[in-house]
Amino acid sequence: MAISRYIATPILGLGSQRGTSTACAALREAVKSGAISYKESYVKGSERLDTIAADVYGDGRYWWVIAAASDIGWALQVPPGTSIKIPELATTLSIIGSTP
Repeated sequence: MAISRYIATPILGLGSQRGTSTACAALREAVKSGAISYKESYVKGSERLDTIAADVYGDGRYWWVIAAASDIGWALQVPPGTSIKIPELATTLSIIGSTP
């Protein structure tokens, strides 16, 4: 059986990982309900979500946090002028059950 990134899957019997769809849905709901504070911004010029995440969080691998909070989907590059939500990272990770 193949491992899906969309469900909690066992990792060699050592625990489990949270599937991305579960984490993204939890993050979107937390942003909508106000459980996570965020800063609203707009994509400028040739910015990508990974470069924005690197500037804001110090790690471009958290681009998906901005994408999920902004309800963008899985696009690293979005058109200039796109409205994005940049949530507070520590609260975000504690809500979705992840660690940096």
